[in-house]
Amino acid sequence: MSYTYFTSESVTDGHPDKICDQIADTILDAALAQDKMSKMAVEATIKDDFILIYGEANTTALIDYEGIAKAVLKSIGYTENYTVMVRVNRQSPEIFNAVERDDVSAGDQGIMFGYACDETENYMPLPIDLAHQLAARLSELKQSVSWIRPDGKTQVTVAYDEFNRPAFVKTIVISAQHDESVSMEVLRETIIREVIEKVVDPSLLTPQSEFIINPSGKFTIGGSFGDSGTTGRKIVVDTYGGMGRIGGGCFSSKDPSKVDRSAAYYARYVAKNVVANQLARRCELQLSYAIGLSHPLSIHIDTFGTGVISDEEILERIKRNFNFSVSNIIDELDLLQPIYHFTSNFGHFGREQFSWEQFKPMQ
Repeated sequence: MSYTYFTSESVTDGHPDKICDQIADTILDAALAQDKMSKMAVEATIKDDFILIYGEANTTALIDYEGIAKAVLKSIGYTENYTVMVRVNRQSPEIFNAVERDDVSAGDQGIMFGYACDETENYMPLPIDLAHQLAARLSELKQSVSWIRPDGKTQVTVAYDEFNRPAFVKTIVISAQHDESVSMEVLRETIIREVIEKVVDPSLLTPQSEFIINPSGKFTIGGSFGDSGTTGRKIVVDTYGGMGRIGGGCFSSKDPSKVDRSAAYYARYVAKNVVANQLARRCELQLSYAIGLSHPLSIHIDTFGTGVISDEEILERIKRNFNFSVSNIIDELDLLQPIYHFTSNFGHFGREQFSWEQFKPMQ
């Protein structure tokens, strides 16, 4: 049998870009906890022991930006003495007035995609689902293995058969930051035993499956001292691992009036329910919005020939069951809650605690 191969990656909570996502979303949570009508777009950049926090905020909340940044780093496992510079202004009144109307309007123009498939129980593509599970387990391992440090990356290649169904895992790559004291042999044995074997179903492995651990050799310098980080640079990790298309904007830092985030969540909600209601094995949904308008300009679906009825009929059913206005998205998914720190690691999709992952019968 011939196979095709698809690869996705994920990162741990100590990756420098993810540090910045966590800072940004913790700031957003702090604003929403005090003022549900906060309009936030406050991001972070980190290099070495320097953090820059910058952006726009319209909120009555009192936010300790420096304290939040340092607390996030400490919770991840970084104990260096960081310097924090803050440059946060009020949101442009032109943008604020375009958004704040009787019916909440989109905070910007843009395109958003949602994707789902029946490869896994959570309707996510198998490569990104496994990559996230491995990254989460690697992040967890630093609590019990003293020489594991916070930074790390995972990558999974899955073989697909001629029917485009997952057949087996071809390759797993894991790079784990570590202390100088550990040997490469011990590191490899530990990662295979405590990460890969704890996550990957043995039925997905074959004698040809390959594990590549720390291919660059030693990885002792990590986090912001090994690379710079910026909010929003891991959007492929945050979405579908490249299996589904993505829009133009990131998620972290943005309040729900920003459709880059809220409409992408709703698009996933709709796509997942198309598949969960067994209307198709795969579904991708595209939405487009314009600043100041509350309803999408276009809705497009593609079921890649897997639909049990035509895409046109599925789209009509979607329109009967879902309301794509910005205000409804915020209300239906209950997006004004301080939940966003929890989204910033291991993917925004495929995790059942989020409202956009819930099942909705489609009539």
